[in-house]
Amino acid sequence: MSTANAGRLEDVAALVAALPRGETIASPYALYERLRPHAPVQGYRDYPPGTIPGADAPVSAWVLLDHDQVSAAARDHRVFSSRDPLQEQSSAPTLMLVNHDNPEHDRLRDIVNLAFSRPRVEALDPWVGDIVGRLVASVEEGEIEAMTALASVIPARVMAGLLGLDETVHDRFRRWGTAFMLSADLTPAEREQSNLELAGYFTETVVALDAALQQGGAVPDGLIAALLKAETAEGRLTLGEVIRFCITLVVAGAETTTFLLGNLLHNLATMPGMRARLAADRSLVAAFIDETLRHSGPPQRLFRIALRDVDVGGRLIKQGDWVALFFAAANHDARVFENPARFDIDRKNLNKQLTFGVGIHHCLGSALARMEARSLVNAALDHWPDISLAAPPVSQRASLLNHGLDRLQLKIGKTRKGDA
Repeated sequence: MSTANAGRLEDVAALVAALPRGETIASPYALYERLRPHAPVQGYRDYPPGTIPGADAPVSAWVLLDHDQVSAAARDHRVFSSRDPLQEQSSAPTLMLVNHDNPEHDRLRDIVNLAFSRPRVEALDPWVGDIVGRLVASVEEGEIEAMTALASVIPARVMAGLLGLDETVHDRFRRWGTAFMLSADLTPAEREQSNLELAGYFTETVVALDAALQQGGAVPDGLIAALLKAETAEGRLTLGEVIRFCITLVVAGAETTTFLLGNLLHNLATMPGMRARLAADRSLVAAFIDETLRHSGPPQRLFRIALRDVDVGGRLIKQGDWVALFFAAANHDARVFENPARFDIDRKNLNKQLTFGVGIHHCLGSALARMEARSLVNAALDHWPDISLAAPPVSQRASLLNHGLDRLQLKIGKTRKGDA
């Protein structure tokens, strides 16, 4: 091997090794671009959600970064399996739908869609708007730590209400979500304890609601009851499947939406010209959300496992190999999104962003996440004529699963200059 080739391989290995480091997690896009010419490349070592770093071993995976390769692999569930044997062996429960392949995935999704239907989600719009509006309106003029006060509270309250749970449980959702999704720096014992609490809570809750239904008793009108009642020609969900779906909604839905809301607030605070444009034309809010999802969307990567040998970009990925699909890198592929580092709500192809996934695993809760995002942006425009950073934001640095902020200190002005 020539010295030049050896140096190239060593440089690529160093780039791959840098992927799970804190500085990359905080600001990943420059490294993605340096690594892109060499991908697909092997050797990325990291953890799937629900595992216990320090107790479980990391997987070693191929890295896919280009839009066409990531999109094609995400759509091809017959070649790239979503099953996660490492998580199945861990103490945490496997996620519903996220870790299922067909035909089981479609069977489960058909039943879930009866309960978590589009009309049910759309009917939540006024209720979600009211929750968000009251929270935003209650913010007093001055400084606020927005991740704790708003970004984590909104999806947790919405999720608790959607499931039909007492609102007081929502303060535990963020802790459970960050532990399961690895975005909190915890000891193995702390993470395992949190996962056990999460599973225990929903096991107890679902079993109790099912018993009440069987006895003809009154139960809260929420998604859990709807899931327990939903039935197709192929049957109903088992109690275990209902429990796992609830856990999936909390750890994947609430956690990812928290980071999305924080990123939206950061963009409002650091782009005054954009904020003025949105205030003047609310029809642009949807594009602002879509470009935030593309430009700085929370989900960075998900793992798959090759079910057979397959050629991707001239590299042979063998049966049984792990593959990391970097959706965020695909969203910054310059061959699809011109000048991808630029934030531009006027892009004509925003529908090509992959943040919510594609194919059978397109995010089931994407409509709800967009609803929460839309409510927050509109409420901020309604109530906060002035918003800026009060301190540099603190990025999440624990896991490459999500890109977002641990802390976002904002300065809020509720009275326009010149108003008396």
